[in-house]
Amino acid sequence: MARARLTTPFVRDGGELRPATWDEALTRAASGFDRVLDESGPSAFGMFSCSKATNEMNYAAQKFARTVIGSNNIDSCNRT
Repeated sequence: MARARLTTPFVRDGGELRPATWDEALTRAASGFDRVLDESGPSAFGMFSCSKATNEMNYAAQKFARTVIGSNNIDSCNRT
């Protein structure tokens, strides 16, 4: 494992990053998704998936965007 690799999530409080638990970090991420959906609807959400990822990972990403979020705004740049 690389020495510079992060092993704990960080969250921003008052402009400063601080270590957090995984539960807190995931809760904050989910809250951010909820806030965007509540304020602007699913069309405000977009997801970009890597074309070098596996087909299974890209499938899971598009399934999440379409089924959970309700948005068709997903791109994986698989045009080459």
